[in-house]
Amino acid sequence: MAFGQPSGPPATGKQLQELMQLLNAAGHTDFRDARGPMGFTQRQAGGKFTRDEADAFIAQLQEWAEIAEAADAVPEPATPTPVKPKVTAAEKSLKNVPTEVLAAELQKRGWVVLEP
Repeated sequence: MAFGQPSGPPATGKQLQELMQLLNAAGHTDFRDARGPMGFTQRQAGGKFTRDEADAFIAQLQEWAEIAEAADAVPEPATPTPVKPKVTAAEKSLKNVPTEVLAAELQKRGWVVLEP
């Protein structure tokens, strides 16, 4: 199997149609619009699903719809917690340098420096 290729038979037209209807009911305009919230891959955002993938997403959307009906609200998919970027040694050392010195160095390198 080649890299990035689906591992199974393609989804049927009926599955894709049902998936699109459920996505529209959840407030998405198309597969690409639903890519982030649904966790679609680039291939899936282009409308290419295997039968198993389509079944899994259909079941997930139907479950969300049932929860929404019971709670009378639109469920939000879980969002990943943001990862704090690691502070590098260079950034740590620059925190000790006075602002005027940093501004002067940037100006020597051709940058325009303005106070906030």
